Amino acid sequence: MITAHIPYQNIRFFSKLITDYVLEKEELRPFYNHFPSLLHFKKQIVEKEESFEQNTRDVLVKSLKEQYAQQKTTSKVLRNIELLAKRNTFTITTGHQLSLFTGHLYFIYKIITVINTAKKLSEVYTDCHFVPVYWMATEDHDFEEINHFHLSQQTISWNSTQTGATGNFTTDTLEAVFQIFDRAIGLGKNADALRLLFHNSYLKHQNLAEATRFLVNALFEEYGVVVIDGNDKALKELFVSYIKDDLLYHTAYNEVTKTIGALHQINTSYPIQVNPREINMFYLTPNGRDRIVKTNEGYAVYQKDIHFTKDEILKELNTFPERFSPNVILRPLYQEVILPNLAYIGGGGEIAYWLELKSFFEKENIPFPMLMLRNSAMLISERQEEKLQKLKISVEDLFLKTDDLINKKIKQLSSFPIDFTPQKTILQKQFTDLYLLAQQTDVTFEKAVKAQEAKQLKGLEQLEKRLLKAQKRKYSEELDHTVHLQNELFPNVLLQERFANFTDFYLQKGEKLIPELVNDFNPFDFRFVVVRY
Repeated sequence: MITAHIPYQNIRFFSKLITDYVLEKEELRPFYNHFPSLLHFKKQIVEKEESFEQNTRDVLVKSLKEQYAQQKTTSKVLRNIELLAKRNTFTITTGHQLSLFTGHLYFIYKIITVINTAKKLSEVYTDCHFVPVYWMATEDHDFEEINHFHLSQQTISWNSTQTGATGNFTTDTLEAVFQIFDRAIGLGKNADALRLLFHNSYLKHQNLAEATRFLVNALFEEYGVVVIDGNDKALKELFVSYIKDDLLYHTAYNEVTKTIGALHQINTSYPIQVNPREINMFYLTPNGRDRIVKTNEGYAVYQKDIHFTKDEILKELNTFPERFSPNVILRPLYQEVILPNLAYIGGGGEIAYWLELKSFFEKENIPFPMLMLRNSAMLISERQEEKLQKLKISVEDLFLKTDDLINKKIKQLSSFPIDFTPQKTILQKQFTDLYLLAQQTDVTFEKAVKAQEAKQLKGLEQLEKRLLKAQKRKYSEELDHTVHLQNELFPNVLLQERFANFTDFYLQKGEKLIPELVNDFNPFDFRFVVVRY
């Protein structure tokens, strides 16, 4: 049950770029195609339908059937795969790395947002079909980002010396991780369900890609979520001409560089989320994923003894497209080339780098998808909600920095005002009269008046701080309770969704957890929500 909606601009964890985007600030209009509203999807549907070829649909469906050959799933998922062959079927997509046991909560939130967006579109555009898609980032090589998750305050990690595309990592050493997880979650029906899910996902599949497909399917198959692995030769064959363009003409580098400059010109506080490279492709080997770079002789794989002339790399591309892996700049284009996609759903960082890409897509003549900020939430228990009420603080107060929260709470508790602003105003008014007198004398007296004013104002500020410190001691117990509650809901001084794993909440809610979140989240309400569980 949602207990509060908080505008993103009131939350310090979100960048100005993202808050300006959800507020539809006019200056950002050139950087996206259509803003994500139900009405605007009509235009997006027309644009995608006109440009997406039947041959691509056929290749996509064939590849997905092959990817699902060893994966048991629901008739709804299988039907969605079949529907992708039809001209009136479109996807709503999110993507993420292969985080161990989903990693952070927002992994779950991204997929729920995709599910709900597809559902709402189906209710409005009844002559079309909409398929929720999770894109597995199987080619990503940043293992340290995905090899752990947090269970309460315990970090459960998978240590491995494997390198290269993480989707190919074998799961042989995850038995030890399972033993730690098994002991950590305790007893009970919900704990048993989680044990079985972890065991069946990671100990019954040979690599991380297969394990993650099983995991996501187990959690979301009843909603028809289709899991796609882009590390697929047939799918990459559809992308060969765009890879060639990047190798030879550097279109992405040129266009994205210009867009970053334009964004920075609008507002220097807007973050540069990613910078393009001259070549935005990696080369895959059995144990590596390394950048392709230009050399005097042609091309090379960075820090590897692999070299190509221009003709050789083009031959390699045509013969073995599966060896070429797009980076963060080119992966979005790859996604939009092979999927009949209408919208990409991501977090603030993802939307920020997608906003750099529109002119690049236009150059490549590929429709730019709608960009939807995923649902963002904090889950709060009844016990924690009771604490809030007892402490007489609002949930919005908890989003303050800790020092600001403490100061606000002290001022609330104190029987007299701690703010010396009225005294400072009186003092400044008295010195105004002295300045008038000083103007009739010499400059040295005026300087003395100014110095005395600064000294006395500083004295008042020091007294204010001492009074605040005294009140902190007086109300230390209640302040400790306040800070403790904030730390519970903002672990490691982060948004809960960027630290906690779904396990903590599943242990309490069980199989009701995801359906209740699906019911609570509205993908078209671009506000942060607080959900009581």
